[in-house]
Amino acid sequence: MAEYKLQGLSCANCAREMEEEIKKLENGEDARILYNTSKLIVKEEVSLSQVEKILASDGATIVKEEHDHHDHAHSHSHSNQMLKGLIITSTILYFVALIVGKWSLGAAITLFIIAAALSGYQTFIQGIKNLFRFKFNIDTLMTIALIGAFSIGDWKEGTLVAILFGINEFLEGIGMEKARSSMEALLKVAPKEATVIENGKERVVSIESLKVGDLVLVKPGEKIPSDGLVQEGKSSVNEAAITGEAMPVEKSVDEKVFGGSINNEGILKISITKSYEDSSLAKILHLVEEAQETKTPTEQFINRFAKYYTPMIILIAIIVMVVPPLVAGGEWGKWFYQGLAVLIVGCPCALVLSSPIAIVSGITRNARNGILIKGGVFLEQLGKIDTIAFDKTGTLTKGEPFVEVVKNYDEQFLLVAGSVEHSSSHPLARAVMRKVDEASVPIAEATDVETISGQGIYARVNGKRYFVGNEKGIPASAMTSDIKEEIIQLKEQGYTLVVVVDDHKVLGLMGITDEIRSESKQIIKELHDAGIKQTIMLTGDHQKTAELVSNKIGLSTFFANLLPDEKVAKVKELTQRGKVAMIGDGINDAPALATADLGIAMGKGTDSAIETADIVLMQDHLGKLPSAVKISKRVNNIIKLNISLALALKLIALLLTIPGWLTLWIAILSDMGATVLVTLISLTLMIERKTNRV
Repeated sequence: MAEYKLQGLSCANCAREMEEEIKKLENGEDARILYNTSKLIVKEEVSLSQVEKILASDGATIVKEEHDHHDHAHSHSHSNQMLKGLIITSTILYFVALIVGKWSLGAAITLFIIAAALSGYQTFIQGIKNLFRFKFNIDTLMTIALIGAFSIGDWKEGTLVAILFGINEFLEGIGMEKARSSMEALLKVAPKEATVIENGKERVVSIESLKVGDLVLVKPGEKIPSDGLVQEGKSSVNEAAITGEAMPVEKSVDEKVFGGSINNEGILKISITKSYEDSSLAKILHLVEEAQETKTPTEQFINRFAKYYTPMIILIAIIVMVVPPLVAGGEWGKWFYQGLAVLIVGCPCALVLSSPIAIVSGITRNARNGILIKGGVFLEQLGKIDTIAFDKTGTLTKGEPFVEVVKNYDEQFLLVAGSVEHSSSHPLARAVMRKVDEASVPIAEATDVETISGQGIYARVNGKRYFVGNEKGIPASAMTSDIKEEIIQLKEQGYTLVVVVDDHKVLGLMGITDEIRSESKQIIKELHDAGIKQTIMLTGDHQKTAELVSNKIGLSTFFANLLPDEKVAKVKELTQRGKVAMIGDGINDAPALATADLGIAMGKGTDSAIETADIVLMQDHLGKLPSAVKISKRVNNIIKLNISLALALKLIALLLTIPGWLTLWIAILSDMGATVLVTLISLTLMIERKTNRV
C-alpha cells in the first residue's frame, strides 16, 4: 500500500464520497482517505492520474514527496488564504452590485454572477458534473439552488447564498486545520538528526540511518534520537513527549532514555537499543495518527445516515415545490423558491463534522498528556465506562516490599537486622535495609551465615548468634503471650513479618507490605467524582492484604486470592453488569485486559504495554487517568450536543416552510451557524486548564 499526504481536503462528507469513487477504480477497492490527518492510502497498482482527477473534483491534491510537514501546513494555510481573498472580493462586488443596480440592472446582474462564481466556482463546477451523473451531494444541492434562484430572477439572494456558502466552507476548513495542526505539532517532537561517535570522531546522520548499537552524543538542549542506555554522563531529561510529565528526570550511566526526550544540561553518550522506527516515540506517533481515523459507532451511524439524508432532502424539496400549488392552489414561484431553500437546509456538512474534530481534539489532547488512546472508538468507550477493575501490584501499589510497622523491643534490633540482611538479595531483605538506612544505624559484619529455606537466616553478629526471618524461627522460649498476640494482630492486618531473635528473646518485629502509591487514594476519589460508579481491585494476594489496601485507598470493593484465569472470569462477570475497564501492567494482566470492554495498561513506554491495551498510560502511575476519563466524557457529550444542534437548526429552518417564511439566506445561515457552532464547541477540547497536581 502507498501513502500520500493531501492538501485542500476541507469537507468530511466530500472526503467520504471521493473515497467511494476511488474504490470503484481498478485496484482501488482498499483505498482510504483519512480526513482527520489529510492522507490517502491506496494500492501501488492503482492509477494515480485517475485518483488525482477524483481528488481535483473537490479541490484536493496530492502533496509531492519533497514537501515536508512545514510545506504541507503552509499549503493548507495558502489554500485558506486564497479562499478568504475570493470571499472578500465577492462580498465587495456584491455590495457594489447593490449600489449599481439602482441605475443599471444589467451591470448589477453581471456583478452578482461574477461574485457568485468567485466564491463558489469549484462547488458549482462539481455540482454540474454531479447533475449529469445523477450524483446528489452538497455540491449538487448548492448548484441546483443557485441555478434555481437565478432562473426566477433572485440575483441578490442567489449571490448571497453563494458567498455565505463560501464562508461556511472557509470556516469548516479553518476548524479542521486547527485540529490537524495540534496533531502535527505533536509529530514535530520527533528528532531529525543524530550525532554518531565512530572511532572517536563525531558524524551527523539522519535519524532513519541509526542502527542498534550505535553510540550517539547528545548535547544540552538536543533531543535524544532513539531509545537507548546511557553509557557516559549525567543529566536531567525532559520526557514530556513520552509521558506527558513536565518534571525532568535525572539520568546517569546504565539508565534507560526515550527517543524524543530533551537533554537539559549535561552531555550524554547513549548506546542505541532500538532503531527509530521501533522506538517508543515512533510507535506512539504512528498510533496517534492511526487512532484518529478509526471510526466510532457514532461516526459510522452519521456516515450511514448522510447517505440517505441528502436524497431524502431532495424528495422533501420536490414535495414542497409541487404539493402546495397542486393541492392548495399556492403560487408556483413562491413554493419553487421555498423548495430551493429546503435544498440548502439539506446540506449535511455540519452533521458530518459533528464528530471528527471532537475526536481528533480528544485524542491529541490525551496524547499531549502522555495518554495513548489507540482509536476514536476507545475514546468513546472510555466515556461510557462505569466500572474500573485494577490489578493491585504495580498499579495501586509500587510492587516493592515496604516496612510499614516496626516493633522495637531491644536497642540491638535494627543493627542485627541490617548486619544479617546486608548481603541478601531477597526483596524482603532490601525492604529491611531501606528501613535500617533510614534510621542511620551502623551495621557490623555477619559471620557463620546459614540460610534455612522457608524460614530465614541464622548468623553471628559481634560474636552472638541471631535469627532473622519469619515467625517460624522464633524459639518456644522466646514466644511470650504478648509477642504471640502482636504477631496475630499484624498477620490479621495483612502484613508479612520479619522477626529478629537471639536464643532467648525477640529483639523486634517488622510488618512488611507492598507500598501503596502515594497518589492512589486521591486518584480513586477523583475517578468516583468523574462518574465512575465502581472501583474494584482484583489480586492474587490473600484476603487480609487486599482488605488493607482497599480500605486505605477507598475502593468500592475487592476480590482476593485470584489466579490469572479467575481474574478473567471475574472480569467477564463484571462486564455482564456494566461497561468495564481493566487496568494492569500490560504483561501479566494481558488476558484480563483483553477480556474487559476496555484494556488500560501502565507502562512508561514498554513495548508490551503499548501492544497489549486499548489505552496506554505512558507514566508509571495513575495520575493522568481521571483526566483521560473526563476528556472522553466531554468528547461524548460534545458530539451529542453537536448532533443535536446541527439537526435542531435544520429542523427549525424546515418548519419555517409551513408558513412560507423560509428564505435562501436563512437556509444557508442555518447550515453555516450549525457548522460554526459544532467546530467551535469541538475545539474547546484543546483548551487545557493548568493544574499543579501530577
